[in-house]
Formats: sequence, C-alpha cells, structure tokens
Amino acid sequence: MAFNIVLIEPEIPNNTGNIGRLSLGTGSTLHLVKPFGFEITDTRLKRAGLDYWQHVNIVEYENIAEFYEKNSAAKMVYFSSHGEKAHWDIEFEDEMFLVFGQESKGLPESITADNKETTYKIPLYSEHIRSLNLANAVSVVVFEGLRNLR
Repeated sequence: MAFNIVLIEPEIPNNTGNIGRLSLGTGSTLHLVKPFGFEITDTRLKRAGLDYWQHVNIVEYENIAEFYEKNSAAKMVYFSSHGEKAHWDIEFEDEMFLVFGQESKGLPESITADNKETTYKIPLYSEHIRSLNLANAVSVVVFEGLRNLR
C-alpha cells in the first residue's frame, strides 16, 4: 500500500524535505519534476528531511514532458485550489500518482484544464486563506488515501 507523490517544479526546500520524510514514512515514492527553486543539495532540504533523506525513494525528471513520457500508463490525480471535487471523493488505488504544483502558483493551467475530471481540492472553511502549505496538503491527501486503502 503506497503512493507516488509528484511535485511539479517545487520551490521551497523545506517543503520538499518534509514531503520526502512523509514519503519514506508512508512507503511512497517521491517524484520531483525540474526546474526546482533550490539545489537538491540545499541544507534546508536535508534539515527538513533529517537523516532520513538518504533512504527516500526519489525519481527526478528534467521537465514535465519527461515525467509524462515515463509515466504515460499511470493513474494520476491532481490537486489544485481550483478543483471542483473534494479529495475525499477520490477512488484511491495502490501506486496511484498524486500530483501537486508549485507553492506559489500551483499546477500549470494546461494541466488542470486537461484533467478537470481528475483534479481535486482540499476544502477550506475560511475566506481568509487561499490554500494550505504544500507539505501539509500532501500529508492530508496521502493519509486520506491510506485510510481508504486499509
């Protein structure tokens, strides 16, 4: 029981480090799509991932096109504050790809437009917030998925 967590062009090393730690703790694979907003050797990334980083199963891609080329047969769901369905409506499957966008902009509009039926949001209950922190959002989705698969 595991997922494939995908970060499209992550910008903040601390978030990526925390998500790497989450990936390891849940038996998931972390897919990182370049360009990054940091160097993969950034000490903030390593600090957030603690001494676990060396054990995280990571796959890196040079760009979005390479990611799709190598995972063309994968079942994917996408996450955006513009999604129309809530994350708890997903029919989770083992090895599903959970795709998240940049901290500042989210997923490119081309991706959400092409995948409307498989784009979900995490409901928020305050008009004073646009989105959750990326690491928190990934945690919410991954553990909801694991709860569904158990």
